[in-house]
Amino acid sequence: MDSYSLLYSSSQRTGLLSGFQRLRSQRKMCDVVLEAGGVSFPCHRALLASSSEYFWALFGETTSERLASSISLPALTSQGLDTILDFLYSSWLSVSPSTLPAVLEAARYLQVEPAVSICERFITDGLSAENCCCYANLAEHHALSDALEAANQTIAMEMGTLLRESRDDLLSLNIQSLMAILDADEIPGVQEVDLIRLALDWLNENGPLPLLKSNLLLSRLRFGLVAPSDLTKLSLAHRAMATPLIRSQLTRAMEYHRLGSTQPIRQTRQSTLRASPNRVLLVGGGSSPDWPEQQILAFDPRSRKFSSLSSSLPLRLRNHCVCSVGGFLFVIGGEEVKEGDEDGKKSVTMATSNQVWRYDPRFDRWEKVESMLEMRTQFTCCVVEEVIYAIGGQHTLPDTNAHTSLASVEFYDMATGAWRRGAAMPRPLCGHASTVLDNCIYVSGGLPSNHSSIHGSNHGDNPDEHRESSRDVLFWDTKGRVWERRASMSIARFGHRLATVHGHIYALLGRYEPFCDIEQYDSQSDHWTRLRPLLIGSFNYGMVSMPCGNLLVFGGRRWSDGQEVIVRSVLEYDTKKDRWREICQLPRPLTGTECTLLPLPD
Repeated sequence: MDSYSLLYSSSQRTGLLSGFQRLRSQRKMCDVVLEAGGVSFPCHRALLASSSEYFWALFGETTSERLASSISLPALTSQGLDTILDFLYSSWLSVSPSTLPAVLEAARYLQVEPAVSICERFITDGLSAENCCCYANLAEHHALSDALEAANQTIAMEMGTLLRESRDDLLSLNIQSLMAILDADEIPGVQEVDLIRLALDWLNENGPLPLLKSNLLLSRLRFGLVAPSDLTKLSLAHRAMATPLIRSQLTRAMEYHRLGSTQPIRQTRQSTLRASPNRVLLVGGGSSPDWPEQQILAFDPRSRKFSSLSSSLPLRLRNHCVCSVGGFLFVIGGEEVKEGDEDGKKSVTMATSNQVWRYDPRFDRWEKVESMLEMRTQFTCCVVEEVIYAIGGQHTLPDTNAHTSLASVEFYDMATGAWRRGAAMPRPLCGHASTVLDNCIYVSGGLPSNHSSIHGSNHGDNPDEHRESSRDVLFWDTKGRVWERRASMSIARFGHRLATVHGHIYALLGRYEPFCDIEQYDSQSDHWTRLRPLLIGSFNYGMVSMPCGNLLVFGGRRWSDGQEVIVRSVLEYDTKKDRWREICQLPRPLTGTECTLLPLPD
């Protein structure tokens, strides 16, 4: 058998379409005329049938139209048909926002799927606050699922602007889109009460709807995010709010507001903020270690920008602890710093606190909850299964400036709103760190026993005290009664941090550690491994573990040319690559801050 080559010419395909286009423009060899909107379009039956499922069926052997010389298409506009015919003859589709509805209608009617796909991409790429509602209705009408999803997301993100400037567009939205938007977990800058009013206005504009549909729409609203006084007014605002299903949701929302201390552990979708991914809260700290600020900074990991929380800390604190449970921020213990006046001279006083404050970002509200059983500073806290544990630390002895260290552990029972005793550590400890792995608590380092000469944030500033820091690691299964020892760290640490990432524990930085060592603990082998050190270390910094597994370190203090310097750097540690880098800078130097993740309304 002779060999042969199979060669392809792209110009032949282009030339074929160009030839048909030339014949069409010259009205030569056309064997059918299409009519729409009073305009006639001479065409070639073979090209139409090969390019469109509609025409393939229309010109089939058994249809009456197969031999017709003229075919009327009353469902289409002349503009839409002309554009689609140009596409079939040239592969170029001319479309603009004003012509899109007619072109898409013609493409869908004539089953020209490539043109439909181009229109869908045009919608998706061109979405804005000005057109998202119109495009959502268009995408829903023509079953363009990707464009519909993109349009709904744009409406949710632009809702604040739309409510102010284009409310009529929202009221003309199709119900599928409105339900999808009210299901969204992120609607920036919009209060839930405004969404409820929008839904009720939409029902007035588009109703009456069957009971099932109105229930489906209203049940997507989060009544737990509305203040009780507004809930009472809204319950009387529309007859759709009086259905048994919606009445029951309103009742549950009112009950949620009466839960008190149990709110964080009784969260449902109805009371969950429509918020962007968690922000990092930087609570307390300041440009001076002796005068902390009450302002709270919020860091957005996506934009790497800082903003200030509208509410400030109720107290001026240092050496406190923070954590989040159920979308609430808890600020626990520490030293309350006050400005005094003795004999006409201004002075700063500090007193160890056992106070606990809870911040609710839903209503931008602080509330003082049950105080700890003991006053604590230089302690650590962690959360296990929505229970807050406060571990060790120091408190000030009455009528003295001396501190005594604590071995005690207590936990906050939110079901009763009370603190209870937990298993005490084997010995008193302060300046230690803690983390949670597999619902068990690990505590490392710190200064053991009592050190009555140690004061405030200067605790550990004496290099001689480094020799007394501990390498020990303690382990506690909170269901048990005793603490157990685990493999010690490779170096003694004080004022450091622990973090759990992907099943491993990381010990970071501290005070007076050589080469700023980082080490990783494997609980399976009970072994610590040294990692790449941070060449220029710091202490008194804030740290948080991100969902991706990276660790962020905010500010702190370091020594430079024999002087203590407060820094503005924000460092990121990639635990997978064992790599440090600076990702941005704080708005101002900051030391002594405590960090946690919390969803915030935009």
